[in-house]
Amino acid sequence: MFRTVMPSHPAYPRFVRASAWYDLVVTAGFATPWTYGLVHSALSRFGEAIGAGALPALDPIQTLYANLMGSVVVVWALLRLVRPLPVHGLYDGLARTLFALWQAYALAHGAPSWLWLFLAAEAAFGVVQLAPWRLVRGAVSAPPSAGS
Repeated sequence: MFRTVMPSHPAYPRFVRASAWYDLVVTAGFATPWTYGLVHSALSRFGEAIGAGALPALDPIQTLYANLMGSVVVVWALLRLVRPLPVHGLYDGLARTLFALWQAYALAHGAPSWLWLFLAAEAAFGVVQLAPWRLVRGAVSAPPSAGS
């Protein structure tokens, strides 16, 4: 049986830290033009090998956006590793919701199907980090009405 851990529970920062490690491992290669070239090549070969499609050819703007995303996510991951606060899990869950939406949009518009692997990870970490906050919100009683 699955038991949700509240954000105030001592185990919740472990979820925040686990998602940070995932981000660091997956996105560190996007942070520089040199490493992104290697990641781009590896993902294209992987996609072709499994019949899921390759990435479009590298260009300077694609590389710039990959580097911007990689740099920001690496810094965000380092913050969550050093300070895995519950509020960082809330914001990370919200960011993962956005990432998953944009990945779904890309898939709907012809992105290689291996992107589903990343979308699944985003959605899973998002649910794990956001679900406890819904319980917190539901546990707080509504304020009394004006006439009470």
